[in-house]
Amino acid sequence: MTTLADPVPGGRPGDVERATALGGELAGRGVHGVVLAYVDTAGIGRVKTVPTARLASTAAWGVGMSPVFDTFLANDSVATTDVLGSPDGDLRLYPDLDRLVVLAGQPGWAWAPVDRITQDGARHPGCSRTFLRRIVAEAAERHGLTFKAAVEVEWTVARGDAPGDTFVPAATGPAYGAARQIELGDFTAGLLAACAAQGIDVEQVHPEYAAGQFEISVGALDPVAAADLSVLVRQTVRAVAGRHGLKVSFAPAVVGQGVGNGGHVHLSAWHAGVNLHSGGAGRHGMTARAESFTAGVLAHLPALTAVTAPSPASYLRLRPSQWAGVFTAWGLETRETALRVVKGTAGLRDRAANLEIKPVDLAANPYLAIGSLIVAGLDGLTSSAALPEETTGDPARLGEVEAAARGVRRLPDSLERAVEEFRADDVLRTALGPVLADAVIAVRLAEAASVAGLDDDRVAAAYRWKY
Repeated sequence: MTTLADPVPGGRPGDVERATALGGELAGRGVHGVVLAYVDTAGIGRVKTVPTARLASTAAWGVGMSPVFDTFLANDSVATTDVLGSPDGDLRLYPDLDRLVVLAGQPGWAWAPVDRITQDGARHPGCSRTFLRRIVAEAAERHGLTFKAAVEVEWTVARGDAPGDTFVPAATGPAYGAARQIELGDFTAGLLAACAAQGIDVEQVHPEYAAGQFEISVGALDPVAAADLSVLVRQTVRAVAGRHGLKVSFAPAVVGQGVGNGGHVHLSAWHAGVNLHSGGAGRHGMTARAESFTAGVLAHLPALTAVTAPSPASYLRLRPSQWAGVFTAWGLETRETALRVVKGTAGLRDRAANLEIKPVDLAANPYLAIGSLIVAGLDGLTSSAALPEETTGDPARLGEVEAAARGVRRLPDSLERAVEEFRADDVLRTALGPVLADAVIAVRLAEAASVAGLDDDRVAAAYRWKY
């Protein structure tokens, strides 16, 4: 369950009493501090921490944090907008006690995501978690819809004793290979143990394609909880890796060439407990509403890349014929289209059918990414958008005439072009609101400017250990 009510000065009803009891319980378990976690516009996880004894006070009055972090870049320099980026002002960070968890990979610590409000108690318009909560609530009120979501987490494991910022894979076995699993078996066993202790529903963890690359898949949750879990999983992977003398990178591209780390989002829309992506009369079992939802995501994909692929390094990953999904196309179980319709195994389709969005990486703020995807899908649903013909095989092989006829075009191949598409998308910008939309634009353009003139290898190096 996720707390959907906004924080208020003095605490949400019952939160202070609950936090008092939790504080005593945590202290009894040897937990000394609580990590208060959020993700900034650049996709970097930022934290403050409080002693366990201060949890009740934190639930009542929050913890201070400057709004300047909404325009921080990955390199910790600051972009500015008309509203954000100055040293002025303060915010309050309030933990969601429903999502608090003791960190098995970091003994002595607990973790909780936060929502941010102003000193006067109003919603902070730059808070991405608040944005996602609002989108979920509006979808329920206006459309009678709920959603389930999950974020795949891919990362690259490096040797911790490699000199400087260099990358030396910690495993040399082949892609998806048993050798790689054996090489890092102690690490992945420790990761599974930590996830189990934290109540994380792991579906699978396995070696991936690139050198030293692994992936973990988790069960679907409500969108806010899914975004929270994406942050928590990465915190856990990094902590467990460190205890094994390893370094990890979730960056979209660890090196200048080759397959990068993705953060594919799986998303399904539900009405009255029924999955709209299964049991319908449309293609591959989709209902008419699911087809229109998919069409909405497809139509907004070029602009969405400014949110789902927000780093200059993202565009080292978003290359054709590398299963990154770089064309405005959809298909059934087609790993080269940007949207992959997942029908699910017979017997589980009413629960498992979903839409996978592939041009997403882990530089993306998961709250912004999932919220924006839902906004795009709802726009298609509202207009009863028609889903175009599906694509089979690799869209890169389509001739120019056939691609144009199908409406298949290349997604932006640079962050600057993604920002151009985002600027032109009134639906997404309106949903984010002017403060958050302007922060997205300012941070993206500043990130692009920070690596202007660098070759691919140097761009990858600039972001290798940022995520």
